Amino acid sequence: MRLQQKPSIGFVGLGLMGSAMVRRLQDRGYAMTVMANRNRANVDAAVARGAAEAKTARELARQSDIVMLCMDTSASVEARMFGETGIIAGLRAGSLVIDFGTSLPDSTMRIGEAVAAVGASYMDAPLGRTPSHAVEGKLNIMAAGSYEAFGRAEPIFRDLGENVFHVGPLGAGHTLKLINNFFAMTTACAMSEAFAMADKASIDRQVLYDVMSSGPLKSGMMDFIKANAVDGKPDMLAFSIANARKDVGYYGRMADGLGVPSLMSHAAKQALSLAAAAGYSQRMVPELVDYFVDLFGGKPQEPH
Repeated sequence: MRLQQKPSIGFVGLGLMGSAMVRRLQDRGYAMTVMANRNRANVDAAVARGAAEAKTARELARQSDIVMLCMDTSASVEARMFGETGIIAGLRAGSLVIDFGTSLPDSTMRIGEAVAAVGASYMDAPLGRTPSHAVEGKLNIMAAGSYEAFGRAEPIFRDLGENVFHVGPLGAGHTLKLINNFFAMTTACAMSEAFAMADKASIDRQVLYDVMSSGPLKSGMMDFIKANAVDGKPDMLAFSIANARKDVGYYGRMADGLGVPSLMSHAAKQALSLAAAAGYSQRMVPELVDYFVDLFGGKPQEPH
């Protein structure tokens, strides 16, 4: 497809995942407008590859058929969406806005109403997998919104993702992602403690992994934690402990909003909170093993 036949895209949030997505979209021939948020280097790299740079979110929206966000918190998304220089102020009628981050569903619904009021459409499309998968176009995408909006966005989703799901109306994507991340981070915390407990009990980590992974406990998350615990490779899951804590906290807030208790998330949130307070906030989730070793007063085993 020729460049002019593809929609112009504005992208806000060029962190690890966002910059990988922008690179993929540029490789697929999309005209891109980007905006600096925290990482200047990634914006400069996108501009060097041909992207335009906007000074404000309103300006970015005015230049784009589709606006994409990949940001850390609901507060960050709302800060870019609302206000005199926000995205909503610059949206053209018929534009589409897609939030690829992990946000609170009730925030997503409020933003969706404000976007609809100016004649545009809003979708939540949180992601699974890693930045390296984004560069390869192999993300998992949990898209939510109207069927019309999904139909417009699907060709782009297919350029970015290997597994693309339309999971329901607006808000369903963020709801599903919070459930997914609650389960994933609870598993990560449990597996990290298991490796540290093996150290304390003088059980070799490789032996523990071989036994546990031979049965139904085997999972991709187990292998991410093992990559650091046994192989000394903490970056196989490029997801910070700070982000993990945020997501589990959002899950608990979602449960409160639904009027039900969340029993299992409390332990995961406490473990992640204690790790963050101990200086692990910006370290990767597989490094929780190291935190638990410190907590238990032990010494980590040497990587195999």
